Amino acid sequence: MMQIVLIGLGAGTAAALLFASVVSGAPVAMLLLSLAPLPILIVALGWSHWAGLIAAATAAACLGVIGVDFLAVFLFAVGLPAWWLGYLAMLARPAPPPIGQEWYPIGRLVLWAACINAVIVGATLLSLGTSLASLQAALHAVLDGPLREALGEQLENPDDVARLVDMMAMFVPAAAAVSFTLSAVGNLWLAGRIVKISGRLPRPWPPLAQMRFPAFAPALLAAAVAGSFLPDLIGISSSALAASLMIAHVLLGLAVIHALTTGLGGRGFILASVYAAIVVFSWPIRWPLLFIGLLGMTDALFDLRGLIARRRGPPVAPT
Repeated sequence: MMQIVLIGLGAGTAAALLFASVVSGAPVAMLLLSLAPLPILIVALGWSHWAGLIAAATAAACLGVIGVDFLAVFLFAVGLPAWWLGYLAMLARPAPPPIGQEWYPIGRLVLWAACINAVIVGATLLSLGTSLASLQAALHAVLDGPLREALGEQLENPDDVARLVDMMAMFVPAAAAVSFTLSAVGNLWLAGRIVKISGRLPRPWPPLAQMRFPAFAPALLAAAVAGSFLPDLIGISSSALAASLMIAHVLLGLAVIHALTTGLGGRGFILASVYAAIVVFSWPIRWPLLFIGLLGMTDALFDLRGLIARRRGPPVAPT
């Protein structure tokens, strides 16, 4: 038990330092900030969820020295979500032979990450006010000056900056939800790889091609998309949830592509083309991401990989 406490204290201190680096204003600070959940996830996966909880509490206590706001933001936006994902990742239940033990599915962890970060964005919106006008006013206070300095010479009408900020109020929450979700999933994957290399990971870490979503995931996405048409912050918060769930289905779609191309001679070229298309076709909408997300939804609803595997039949034994 003492080892778990010491490991948790060390990880919490590291997480606090990563989070506090944002006050330096250095260009690398945002990267360090995005890695703040990593120490908590590492100890939660490699030692126990108690170590992760101690790490989250330690980091929050350290940041409380800087200010109560730092403590609250870290605890509810970084520490507790990271501990919860680590706790879920280590959940297991007995299964009949030859499986022996069934671990919490990675696909559900990705869905948890998407929902948690959408809730964080929604809570942030509520802290700024209860209407679209209050959100726009908050963004004007933060962005109006920097945007006028950056774009003032390029805009004929100064009021265009105000209109741009008003438009950003509609899209920034969704973009933030996507960014936070990808960061959470990336940290979880990186923590799993680090702990696996160290030999302390008790569960098998499945490859991307094995990730699956429950059938209700597309219905949840559809409900969030429908909610995004509602007025004011309800609609904006729903759009953040829709965006985070959509990027989760994009990850599932990539898993489908990885699975379906296994064993194909041109697999490397196909995967490289898919990822290149995501990067190249990026304006005004990343159309490849939309199609890949639809592929993920199809797989969640109809088990696309299972249908294709049954059509292909069992692999032919070598003669």
